[in-house]
Amino acid sequence: MNLSEYKDIITQAIANEVEAGRFYDDAAATLKDPHLKKLFASLAEEEKKHRDILTTIYTGNTMDRYFSESRDYKVAETMDEPELSMDMRPADAFALAMKKEEAAMKQYTEMAEMCDDADKRRVFFDLAAMERDHKLKMESAFIDIGYPEVW
Repeated sequence: MNLSEYKDIITQAIANEVEAGRFYDDAAATLKDPHLKKLFASLAEEEKKHRDILTTIYTGNTMDRYFSESRDYKVAETMDEPELSMDMRPADAFALAMKKEEAAMKQYTEMAEMCDDADKRRVFFDLAAMERDHKLKMESAFIDIGYPEVW
């Protein structure tokens, strides 16, 4: 894999982060509950930070590894994805967010597994680790909100 191919992958990852940020912005605009509006607005800001990190990687002109999160609570895998609604509960809002991050993680993992080029495979696994970290944060928040008996 050459630098140009690497940058193509990072460009697509940036587009994915922009799309995720747009989803969270739209969700914030849709919800009635002020706390959930704030939650989704903060998730949109997180996606913008991820976009900025990837942009820095893109402009760095190196093909280093940047993400290595391996922990995975696998909470998202045990749930169905809730529908976005104006009246959703906080636990459902976190569940929706963790399902979105799970989907992104799976997408990069599948891309890695289908890739014949070892260097590209490593980049896709690296991006999957970035999404796994996002998912881990959402799962932790879901556990705190969805299971208050653990407090």
